[in-house]
Amino acid sequence: MSAPSVPCPSVRSLPALLMCCMALAALLALPASAHAGEARWQWPVPAPHPVLRAFEEPEHPYGPGHRGIDIGVTGEGAQVRAVEAGTVRFSGTVAGRGVVSVTHADGLLSTYEPVSGTVEVGTAVLAGEVLGTLEQRSELAHCAEETCLHLGARRGKDYLDPQLLLGLRGPSVLLPWDGPGERAPRTGAARPGPSAPGEAVRAPAPGAAAGSAAPEASALPRPPPMRPGRGALIALVG
Repeated sequence: MSAPSVPCPSVRSLPALLMCCMALAALLALPASAHAGEARWQWPVPAPHPVLRAFEEPEHPYGPGHRGIDIGVTGEGAQVRAVEAGTVRFSGTVAGRGVVSVTHADGLLSTYEPVSGTVEVGTAVLAGEVLGTLEQRSELAHCAEETCLHLGARRGKDYLDPQLLLGLRGPSVLLPWDGPGERAPRTGAARPGPSAPGEAVRAPAPGAAAGSAAPEASALPRPPPMRPGRGALIALVG
């Protein structure tokens, strides 16, 4: 009595099965950072640091809005630190308030006010290095009823949402900081200005059909030849 034959997969189903295995392997290979946002900036003031007022995009370059965020600070005279390594661009007074700004490697600019700066223009600073102290609350203070630090982010003429850089909103796809020479893509809301480079699109492989989602069947490995199972009869042709 012959043993029961084991069903073999259909030749037509092999390409689909192979594609499923390839897709599963690609998903497993994705790093965790591709799914979760990472903060590029660190907080400039000690915790807790509640956001008292969020970024508000203006409708046009000179329209009303809130070009930054207000971070609540416990007590006055707190130290204000650089959110990222860079070079001090400005340290002085603007409209009666102390302001410090730092330029970073890819052209991004961070601003801090009201801050009594303790650094000089042109000084290279590291992330977390003290830039100055928060000024005491007054009629000229940014927050009328609470002690706060106004943190701004700008690239060229475009104002960005600092919460994106702090990792509070969405993934940090916009935050590559591999060093000078690379322009990071824009993130989130910004003022009208020069358009940022779009997302990179990988070119199709040579010979691949445009818009095809899977390689052609001819590019797949051929299945092994079918062999007769045990107990099968082979017809001999004379």
